Amino acid sequence: MHYDEGKEKFIQAWGTLGSAWGINKAMGQIHALLLISEEALSTEEVMEQLQISRGNANMNIRALMDWGIVSKAYKPGERKEYFTTGKDVLELARQVSRERRRREIEPVMRVLEEMQQVEGDTSEVAHFKTVTKDLEGFTKQMDGALDKFIRSDKNWFFQVLMRLMK
Repeated sequence: MHYDEGKEKFIQAWGTLGSAWGINKAMGQIHALLLISEEALSTEEVMEQLQISRGNANMNIRALMDWGIVSKAYKPGERKEYFTTGKDVLELARQVSRERRRREIEPVMRVLEEMQQVEGDTSEVAHFKTVTKDLEGFTKQMDGALDKFIRSDKNWFFQVLMRLMK
């Protein structure tokens, strides 16, 4: 397989995978391109390499910046904006986890906590409160595990992973 073919395959696969961790395909493809690029890229370079419009490129680069996984890079003497991403895969996973926690888990936890304020003396209300309380407990446990992962260092993560694989 030639480099160009491998690069295209990787970008397409990463774009598809992106939807599994909460971003759209174009965001995933832009991130993949920045991940495998040795140098920071301009919007124009992203547009050209991925064959996407300026609006699509700008909107998705900004969204990746909002996620905290893409940042601006400055090149001396250049007026264009350049963008880059970290190459540490574990740190990327931590940042994606932080962001998904903020966007998905925390709002669900707030709603589940509110559900314990539902009033009524019927069995239906009791059942509702039991189920939502169980969901709240499970969500808190998952949040605790996610928090440990987010705060972990590489050694801790790989030690736990190795124990799980035994």
